[in-house]
Parts: sequence; C-alpha cells; structure tokens
Amino acid sequence: MKHLSIAAMLIFLTASAFAQIAQPVKWAYAAKKINDKEAVIFIKATIDDGWHIYSQNIKDGGPVKTSFTFSPAAGYSLIGKTIEPAPITHFEKSFGMDVSYFEKTVVFQQKIKLKKAQTTVKGSLEYMTCNDHKCLPPTDLDFSVTIK
Repeated sequence: MKHLSIAAMLIFLTASAFAQIAQPVKWAYAAKKINDKEAVIFIKATIDDGWHIYSQNIKDGGPVKTSFTFSPAAGYSLIGKTIEPAPITHFEKSFGMDVSYFEKTVVFQQKIKLKKAQTTVKGSLEYMTCNDHKCLPPTDLDFSVTIK
C-alpha cells in the first residue's frame, strides 16, 4: 500500500510539472482613435524578469523575430508597418550575431485607416522568448481589438 501511495504521488508531481509550461510573456491589446479616419492599435508585451523577446528586425540566421499579421477586413486598412521602440542590441553567442530584443515591456503600434466608424481589427502574432539559458519554441497568438 505504501508503494502505491508513493507511485501515485510521483505521477501527480510529474503531471504537475508538465502542466506548468513556462509562459514568461503576457500580451494585451488596445486601440485609440486619432480622429474619424485614423486609429492606432497598441500591442503590449509584458515580459518576466530574465526573459526577452526579439525585435521585428532580425536578420536571417538568428532567432525567430516578432511578427504581426493583420486579417484583411472591410472596416479598415493598414497605414505603413508596425512600429516598435528602440530595442536593446547585443551579440548572442548562440546565434553568432548581433540581435535586437526587448526586456520587461514593449508596445508595438500599428496605425490604421478607418473605413467604418466601428470595426474590429483581428490578426495574429508570432514571437520567441529566451533567457540566458534557453529559448522556448516560437508561439503564435490570435488577437482582436474593437475600435468604437
């Protein structure tokens, strides 16, 4: 009976460890109308201490860069590309190159032209997060922001 309890505890602990997949980045989305014809979509990443995500501007051969895809819709069109603040740039031995990344928080912005007074902007983003010891597999997320 004692061996059964230990075996059950080991199974529970193993299952708990696998259930706690690291998620060091939290994402939030918002929009602000500039005027009746334009708005800005804000995509904010809050990054746990010790972790970072990469810039949209990474050369081939490096880590997976952060990227945004906006779904076409009748209610809006994109104005230019998604912008980001100035990143930290540092040589990473694991990639053998300078890479640009963000720590703690970063807000990406996409300006849009409004074709309707109210619309919903949908899209997806891809990013990879690393710390000094490891990188997690790239993650894809869908997002949706309503503009009123």
